[in-house]
Parts: sequence; structure tokens; C-alpha cells
Amino acid sequence: MALADVAKACLDSFNQISENIEGAILYLDSGCTESFQYAGVFSKLLDLGVRAVCSLENLCSLDVVVNWSANSDPATKIVVITSRLLSDAHRYILRCLSTHQYVQHFTVYTSISEIAHSAYPDSPLGPDAFREYESLLLQDYEELIKKSGTKSGLSKDSDFQENTNFEDEGWSHLTSSEEEAPHLGAASGAKIFSGDDEYLEDAGHKLVVSVHHFPMIFCPLSPRVFVLPSEGSVAEACLSMDHEDSISQGLPSISSGVPPYGDDVPPGALLTAHFLYHLAAKMDLKMEIYSLGDLSKTVGKIMTDMSSLYDVGRRKRSAGLLLIDRTLDLLTPCCHGDSLIDRMFSSLPRRERTTSYSHVKGSQTQVKLGPSNVERTPLNVEIPLANILREGASEINNSQLLERIAAFLAGWDDNNSAHQSVNLVNLCNKGQDEKSPLSEIQLLNGSFVSIETFRGTPYMEAIFDRRTKDGSLLVRKWLQETLRRENITINVKTRPGFATKSEMNPMIEALARSQSSLIRNKGIIQLAAAVLVALDESHCARWDAFISAEKILSASAGDTSQSLAAQIGDLIHKSTVLAASGQKSLQALLSFQDALFLMIVGYILAGENFPTSGSGGPFSWEEEHFLKEAVLDAILENATASKLKFLHGLTEELEANHNRKKLQETKETSPDKLDIDDFDDDQWGKWGDEEEEDNKNIKEQQYDDMQLRLELRDRVDSLFKYLHKLSSLKRRNVPLREGTFYLENNLSGDPDSNKGLLYKILRSVLSKNEVPGLEYHSSTVGRLFKSGFGRFGLGQAKPSLADQNVILVFVVGGINGTEVREAWEAISESGRPDLELMVGGTTLLTPDNMFDLLMGQYSYL
Repeated sequence: MALADVAKACLDSFNQISENIEGAILYLDSGCTESFQYAGVFSKLLDLGVRAVCSLENLCSLDVVVNWSANSDPATKIVVITSRLLSDAHRYILRCLSTHQYVQHFTVYTSISEIAHSAYPDSPLGPDAFREYESLLLQDYEELIKKSGTKSGLSKDSDFQENTNFEDEGWSHLTSSEEEAPHLGAASGAKIFSGDDEYLEDAGHKLVVSVHHFPMIFCPLSPRVFVLPSEGSVAEACLSMDHEDSISQGLPSISSGVPPYGDDVPPGALLTAHFLYHLAAKMDLKMEIYSLGDLSKTVGKIMTDMSSLYDVGRRKRSAGLLLIDRTLDLLTPCCHGDSLIDRMFSSLPRRERTTSYSHVKGSQTQVKLGPSNVERTPLNVEIPLANILREGASEINNSQLLERIAAFLAGWDDNNSAHQSVNLVNLCNKGQDEKSPLSEIQLLNGSFVSIETFRGTPYMEAIFDRRTKDGSLLVRKWLQETLRRENITINVKTRPGFATKSEMNPMIEALARSQSSLIRNKGIIQLAAAVLVALDESHCARWDAFISAEKILSASAGDTSQSLAAQIGDLIHKSTVLAASGQKSLQALLSFQDALFLMIVGYILAGENFPTSGSGGPFSWEEEHFLKEAVLDAILENATASKLKFLHGLTEELEANHNRKKLQETKETSPDKLDIDDFDDDQWGKWGDEEEEDNKNIKEQQYDDMQLRLELRDRVDSLFKYLHKLSSLKRRNVPLREGTFYLENNLSGDPDSNKGLLYKILRSVLSKNEVPGLEYHSSTVGRLFKSGFGRFGLGQAKPSLADQNVILVFVVGGINGTEVREAWEAISESGRPDLELMVGGTTLLTPDNMFDLLMGQYSYL
């Protein structure tokens, strides 16, 4: 039987829709683009006969003339694939339809199922969601044509898009059948239809609109690891609403044993459950569902309710699905672990997000009345390949090398003899100006392709399985083997056991000398360039500083609370000194924001090692007062601190206070300042009103400073109350409280004690030990035996997750590279070589992402 492969399953799913996309112009939204780049779908689309692939958010009327194939027939089919709810993507879909007005077949694929659309909170669509949307889309299209001009005007007006303000496209009338057509912002000079109903009937007769479900939209980071696209509705949906047990909109609530929202289900749980159900169906897997954590139990219950007797008779491969709440282990994604993947995604710049879908202007009725969407960081990285190759360009033909880079970036066709040479040296010189649109030429925008292989070994899968040192050595070995395969000889001395930039850079340059080699080996070239960025000293210094600080905090947590509080206070003090010094040589050290993040880590460690009862924190009053004063002083010394969420509203006061202090220090240290002691005999005091005025200004300044400090104390108190909630995770999370094996003391001497929660759960499960809090959700067969045949003695014992040969672990809230590597270590240590493990999560979390979730705009701070 074939191995479980999420990337292959994603590619194979396109065969089922091949008839609809053949010969069509395909529009993808940003979430689908991100997903298809990782899965390597674009070459598959070319094989299936897609006419062209375009951006849904940035569509253009000239897209219709683009053609990948030799077929020159006019385009009559358009297919839109979106990773969003139809209500979110409606204005872009409508714009696409109105831009290409003579299309005959318009098909929409959405990753959100029809049932999920109808069950989504505040959704304007009912149980027959797709059919409803088809008619509503046609209705809005006809209304838009009426507001835009006559039939002849449509064909002649080249400024149609400019005359229509699509930012004001509405969705409001979908919530009420009595509402008029939405205001679509047509220009004041547009003609209204009066006698062209014949044209509308003709257009409606020719145009066929259909909506379908396409669930296989996710980002396979490797054949066994996947996350959801960052700008898709599933990843952005809120996972918890404001409640006593809530931490962040992008993370599940603390698992108290009782769902905090009653019958109300967070939108993220609903969409996640539907996604996983249809993913399992597409991969022909019959899931035995297990959950750990309140939100995971809700997801598992929804999936169980969706199963039917129809699934019983089908021949499916049995698999175990383990759902875990991210809040059961916040420490692992917060810490800077030994993972090359985590370093790469933390070091490389990311693509900017497209226009936010969260707010639709001009809508008379808001579709989203609940919590806002969580804007995840895009997974598409920007690899500065051109910069890396330019560093050694003097050793080879500079202009030729840069010309080949330009050809690579532009997707140059090796069979095109009419290719014009491009002087990338001049382009890059012009690109140094930030205002120049050519500045992007310095970056190879894109992402890693999970299906790229070296002699059958997927690049990303092998990197996920390695630590930083081993992973960099493996990439260097791949470079050497690729050079040998290309018959390229270079004189580079390598040191055993360690990969350096001076060794790998010449290898990348040698592979880039030939245009054909550059295109042929783009996978290993991109990956090696990303490794160089991750191992650059500027990024390594900060990462290693975090590792050192986290080790100190962990060691202090094994001692006393006084020791841990002193270490946290010392980190805050050092960050204040760094901000005050302003020396560029100290930029690699930790900032005040970094110190706050380490304080979060310290409080979580304190909660695990010094548990307290009640609502108090893990430290004594004296220790916490010391930390509060340190944070208060640091805020007053750091001008950038005002950007933090818990200080919103004090930005102007803090900046004015900082500028006033800076001006005063400048005056006191100015060499032009005269020493008043030299003129004691000639000193004149201030008389009358002048002295009163100065005293008044001093008193006002002192009053303002006092008011600012009092307000800051209130804000700092609220911050520490939030830290108390984070420190109480072990005490308040029922599974953690009942399961002592989860979070043992990090200094117990057991090397496994430093591993994350996912590793410990898998080790316990595969050892067939009982996992406290792990709930099994009966499958359809199990419920059938329990309700019916069980009366005749045909009952079925509760299955064990360890009995499955295929296990899919999904972490609701996100995963990181370190715990994925540890999960595979747990499998290898279990002595089960036949066991296939897949790991998925809501998103890929870096420590910076965790700071945004815990202290950014989506936190309940």
C-alpha cells in the first residue's frame, strides 16, 4: 500500500477537476497561490491544459490574452479557486466576472464546504449555499452591468474598471430578501439600462455559473508535514472568543474541562473540523479520532457528527487522528529550539499580505459580527538569491552572471531564441533606491517546493528531520553531489563536521553560471541560499542570545523563585541599557521587546516549577514588585515600547516624555554649556514673574510625569495579571494537571524532559500508557455496535491509537519545526518502522509569531 503523502494527495486531487480547468483561465487568491507553490501544482496545471494562471486580487483585463499553450482560440472559460468563504471573496469574484464579460462558463471552487458555509456564524448563505451563491452572483453581475452602461458602452469603454469602485461592493442584500441590489459604486456618468433587457437575457442565457467544493488547499511543507494557507479562511478564523480562559484569538482557550462558550463554537473550530474531515475523505482514510484539550474535543465532536453510514461500507485505510490544543504547550513554540527550519523561517523576509478581507467597505450590513480574523504571517519567503550571487560575481563574468539571474527571475524560456539580454547590474543599482519598482529584482520571491527531490529524497522532509548543524551539513553534501552530477569542478576546501558560508557560497555560484544549470537545480540553489541567510552572523547572534537566555531561565527555574525573578529583571535591565546606549555594535543583543518575550517564558517556567493556588502569580509580592518597577523604568527609557498593545493610548505621552528627557540630557552634556560656578560673583537671580513662571512650568512637568507614571502602573498591573494567566496553564489546564508526565522538571536529569509535549504524548501513546485527558470519539462503526449490536454481546473494545499504522497529528493553533523533529524522534524510538506519521497544524509558528499572538493585537491582554 502506498505511503501517506499529503503533497501527492494534493496533486492527485486536480485530476478530478481536470475537465473543468482544461482550456480555462485560472484565477487563484493569495491563499491558493501560497498552497500551490509549496505543493508544486503549477507544472501539474500546465499538463492539464490550463490556459493561464492569474492573481484574483490583482486581476487585469489583459489576463485574457495570456496563453501557456499553443491554442489561440478565444478564452470562454474562467475558473476561480479560493481558500476563503464565498462571502469574503465575493467582491473579487464579481470583479473577475465583470472584467471578462463575454465568458461563457464561470466556475468557482472554494475550500470551504457547503455545510460549513451554512453553519458558519453570521453567514448569509443557507443549507443550499452553493446554489444560492450561483443565483446571487448572477444577480449582482446583472446589477453591475446595468449601473455600468449599455451593451455598446461595455464593449467600447476601455475604462470600465476605472469607472467602477469595487472597494464599495456590497454583500448586505444577501442577509435580507427584501433588500435592493447592493450599491456597487458605479461612476456618476454611467448609463442605466432602460431598454436593453434583451441583452441581459442573452447574457444570462450564455453565461453558466457553477460553484463547487475543492478541499485540498493546504501548504505541504513536506510530504508528511502541512499547515493551512496563511490567508485562507480556516487559518484566519478565530479560535477563541473573549473569556476568562482565553489568551489570544489565534490560540485555543485554556482547557478547564468545560467548554467556556456553551453551545457556541468558535469559527476556527468549525472550519478546522470540516477541513480535516474532507482531507481524510480525499486521502481515503477512515479516521479514529482522539482529542486532547477543550477545543480539540469540540473539533473531534463535529467530525464525529459528520460521519455517516455511507462511510462504513467504503474501502478506506484506517488511521488515527490525534487533535491537540496549542495552549497545552506554549513553551515549545516560544523557545528558540535547535531546528534549521525554524531558523530559516525566522530569518528570511516574508511576502507582504494582500488586501485584507476582514473589512468590506460600503457594506450596509457587516457580515462578520463576531471576533475579527487573525492575520497570519505569510509562509511565502523571499530568498535574496541575487544578493548572494553578486558577492562573488567578480570572480566570474559579472555581467553574464547577473544576466542569468535576471533570466531566472523572469522565468526565461530556454527555447526562446529571441531572448533579449538584460543588464542586471544597472537594474540592481537602480533597485537600491527603495522608491524604484525594480528593487524587487534583488529578491527571488517565492517559497520552497515540498516535492523538490534529490535522488528521490525530498529536500524539505529531510531538513525537517535535522537539527541546525546536521541540516546545514546535509545541504552542503547535496550541493557537492549536484556539482559532481553537473561535471562542475571548483576549488573549495571543506571542513568535516561544519558547514560555513565561505564553503557553500562558491558552490551556489558555480551552479548558477550556466542558465540551464540554474533552472535545472533551482530547488537546491534556493534551499542553500536560504540556509546561508539563516546561518548569517547577524541572524545567528540574536537566535543564540535567545538560546542562552532561555537556558539561564530554565536553570534558574530549577532553583528558587528569587533566582528566576532576578534573572528576568536582569534581562529587562540589560535591554534598557542597550536602548539608552544606542551603540550599533550592540544591535545583536536583545531588545526590550525581546526581554518582555523572555519574561513570558520565565513566567510559564515559574508556573510549572512554583505552582500557586488562587489568582496570584508564581512569585512573591516583593519579587513581582521588583519586576514591575524594572518594566516601568524600561518603558520610560524605550521610545519604541509605546507600540506594544498594552500601552495603546499612551503613545504620544511616552514619546513626548522620551523626547523631553533626551533634550534635557543633550543640554546637560553640551560642550557649549557654560559652568555657572565660574560666574558666581556676576550671577543675577530671576525676578518676580520670571521666577513664578519657571516654578509653574516645573510643577506642571512634575504633575505630568506623575500622571504618566500612575497610568503606566495601571497598564503594567494589567500586563502582570495576563502573565499570571499564562503561568497558571499547568494548574488550570485539566490534562496537564492530571498528567504528571507532560511537563516534568527540566532539570530532572532525563534528556526527554526537555522535549516538547507532542514528543511526550507520542512516546506515552506508543508505549500504550494511559494519557490523562485523552478522549476517544467513537467512529460510525463504534456507535453502531454501541447502540445496536452491543445488546447481543457484539460490543467493541475501545481502540488504541497505538494500534494504527497511520497517525495524523493536528495541533489546533499551529506547529513549529522543533516539535515536528521531536515527533519523528518519538516514532523512531518506539521501534515501529512501519508506522507512518503525518503532522499538521493551523500555521507554522516562529517565536516572533508567538509574541504577536500573546502580546499583539489579537491577544486578550
